[in-house]
Amino acid sequence: MAIPAKRDLDVARKAITDWLVAQRPDEGSLTVGELASPGGTGFSNETLLLDATWTKGGAARTESLVVRVKPTGYRVFLEDEFETQYRVIKALGESGQVKVAPILAYEADPAVLGAPFFVMPKIDGVAPADAPPYNQEGFLVDMTPAMRERLWLSAVEALSSVHRVDYQKLGLDFLSKPERGATGLDQQLKYYEEAFAWAAEDRPQRVAQAAWEWLSAHPLDQPPTELSWGDSRIGNMLFRDAEVQAVLDWEMVSLGGREMDLGWWLFLDRFHTDGYALKRLPGFGTREDTVVEWEHRTGLRATHLEFYEIFAGFRFAVVMIRLARMAEEWGMPSGDMETNNPVTHVLAGLLDIEPPGPLTIPS
Repeated sequence: MAIPAKRDLDVARKAITDWLVAQRPDEGSLTVGELASPGGTGFSNETLLLDATWTKGGAARTESLVVRVKPTGYRVFLEDEFETQYRVIKALGESGQVKVAPILAYEADPAVLGAPFFVMPKIDGVAPADAPPYNQEGFLVDMTPAMRERLWLSAVEALSSVHRVDYQKLGLDFLSKPERGATGLDQQLKYYEEAFAWAAEDRPQRVAQAAWEWLSAHPLDQPPTELSWGDSRIGNMLFRDAEVQAVLDWEMVSLGGREMDLGWWLFLDRFHTDGYALKRLPGFGTREDTVVEWEHRTGLRATHLEFYEIFAGFRFAVVMIRLARMAEEWGMPSGDMETNNPVTHVLAGLLDIEPPGPLTIPS
């Protein structure tokens, strides 16, 4: 579910044009084409796409740009970490260790677009869509199984590249939230405990509550502190010719640990199959295949996957509560989406409890 567009794109186009002219005073005749917003994936950030054309030395040049704008209205997440995203992407891009779109500029002054924003080049590639699910429709369906396997292997390698990063050497210690716990995972558990209370507003959330109680009853002996991408899934990757071109969307980044990402990846795989009563497309690795590839590429052992998959389902359930509330705020029908959705059904299955009710699968 993408955030409905409210911005006047003509006003934004003029503001961005003026800003780019000020950023590039030595380049003449700069113009900006029509602004567009991508659809099909994502649910909390505003993204603007544009082509900027200017002349230099008598020759015209066009550059496709992506503008990510800090949310100013409805918040899906408990806390805004917009500048954190920028700092992480910048550090990763400069290190060359993870395929991310390089940061071209960051603007902290809200006077330009009403909120801070950062600018990146548009990467030539396409991301699998969330709606409709990529196992049902889209460019992945049109691929051969061999091409899908190549894409899947490239995606697991990109995921693994995040987990080979030494966050301290990259200066990402600022991700630590010691007020929430001694380790990165402890901090994430506390964050989502707070986020759950904030999102639920005392409304009953049977499945999510059962997940939190399970997590509380099964603490890990040695909680990790390692870089976690956060929203780790193929829908947040750009592909060209079945190869990853960029890893996107770092709004959930933390020091929660590498297995936290693997658990989210595996839960999202279940979500896009079991959650919509769909079969995995031939060529995509199974859960077991993914774990084997990840272990091989990282040199790590995945030892607490039940914990991390249930934690992933709990985190996603909290997000779904906020998305349901957002739909209501925007006057969009949500029904019982807050508690009865593909996420809570998959999570109920992992917990071996009754699902929250009959689920209508979108056609």
